[in-house]
Amino acid sequence: MMGVEMVERAVHVPVMLEPVLGLLGPALEGGPKFCVDATLGLGGHSEALLTRFPELTVIGLDRDPNALRLSTERLAPFGERFRAVHAVYDRMPHVLEDLGVPAVDGILFDLGVSSMQLDEAERGFAYAQDAPLDMRMDPTTGITAEQVVNTYEARDLARILREYGEEKFAPRVAKAIVNARAKEPITSSKFLAELVREAIPAAARRTGGHPAKRAFQALRIEVNAELEVLARALPGALSSLAVGGRIVVLSYHSLEDRMVKRAFAPLTKSSSPADLPVELPGTEPTFRLLTRGAELPGDDETATNPRAASARMRAAERVRADHHRHVDLGEDQS
Repeated sequence: MMGVEMVERAVHVPVMLEPVLGLLGPALEGGPKFCVDATLGLGGHSEALLTRFPELTVIGLDRDPNALRLSTERLAPFGERFRAVHAVYDRMPHVLEDLGVPAVDGILFDLGVSSMQLDEAERGFAYAQDAPLDMRMDPTTGITAEQVVNTYEARDLARILREYGEEKFAPRVAKAIVNARAKEPITSSKFLAELVREAIPAAARRTGGHPAKRAFQALRIEVNAELEVLARALPGALSSLAVGGRIVVLSYHSLEDRMVKRAFAPLTKSSSPADLPVELPGTEPTFRLLTRGAELPGDDETATNPRAASARMRAAERVRADHHRHVDLGEDQS
């Protein structure tokens, strides 16, 4: 029974659990309701939602077949109130259509790599453990991190490291990777982590945690096309909410958080021309913000749950039907 043992070993405290429950609660109380956990993982948030709201059905999406199997075991006691679907979260509207659910009352995104994926050394996500360079959230499909580091040109590696990892020394790290792979293929996470560490000036290694952290984040984002998927997923998720429905998004780096902010912004403002004395019918905001900027975890949580340290939470509620506004998630020019 490896699955049960793994669940017991890998269950971690869900990030910002009580704030998430508090924000989603008003939309999920009173009568049968539907909520999508777009990033199911090991099912910690879903378990709390199903426990707190006894008439709630949770639809859990995950691209990782192993996570889906383990969370299904964990949530089996809830019976038909939990439905697991193997899908990337940008497929949410299609999943709901297939299930015959026209709209949902709550949506939760808990972005980034899951604790389980970090704990499984053989997946190659963790720079602190030696493993093959994989980093795919769905290990059944797609390009691996090994292919990225061994085939991308130096300028593309530098761009990924700079944009996705916010690595100040991206060109130096990219050059070190290209020089190393000319001698032999880079296949080990430990070797890559050491390579990155050596490429970064000694003075810069003394702060900010492990020097390879940013590079591993950048590679993971590239391998899983995380930002492209999120750009597609947010408009689809927002359009799937019923009036009165709420969405909560937990992100873990500034690129994700900016995309969430840009997705919410135009929907929470009137589209009437600014110089008109009255708001034109049909131009009213379709959503209202539930958080003031990005809310952060409390000190107590970050002390006991290290994964929460970089979390940023934004939430919004649909207040009227959609007017089919275009949401631009392109690069922020501000």
